[in-house]
Amino acid sequence: MSSEAILGLSILMSFIAFSIVTRLYIWPKLLVMRREDALILLVVPHTFRFVGLSFLVPGVVSPSLSAAFAKPAAYGDLAAAVLAVVAILALVARASWAIPIVWVFNLWGTVDLLHAIYQGQIGVGIDPGSLGATFFIPTLVVPPLLVMHGLIFWLLLRPRQSSRPPDGIDDRRSGRLC
Repeated sequence: MSSEAILGLSILMSFIAFSIVTRLYIWPKLLVMRREDALILLVVPHTFRFVGLSFLVPGVVSPSLSAAFAKPAAYGDLAAAVLAVVAILALVARASWAIPIVWVFNLWGTVDLLHAIYQGQIGVGIDPGSLGATFFIPTLVVPPLLVMHGLIFWLLLRPRQSSRPPDGIDDRRSGRLC
């Protein structure tokens, strides 16, 4: 199997695995949480996006990894991590600007990941082998982060609701449909 096929299959399997985790464990909790608390839960993992800086470390990545891919991916992730920290602090403090900063973080973070995917596949076009030890980032880290960005958009866009799950949603705690 080619390295491109291995990369693609790894990304697909990560999306599938995290979708299962989301459906079984995350989604039911989000449905009964306050919006701000649910946002904190989804934004916290993004504070680890500083790991993208490893795209800039010689020996961790191949010397053949294009700087046109590595620099925007690394610094874009760092900016997303900083925005995530600011968003969490604002949410915890119940600041009046908490939801707007979550919007800024989520828009930036989503565009950053989609730009890196585009650059890696089409724009710059990187060889998966050039990722070196950072191979785990696009295969194990990016798919869950994109799913979480989607959930954050869902929370930001949905009308405010009571803590009761919407009709037809499986309430896993009681084993009944609400």
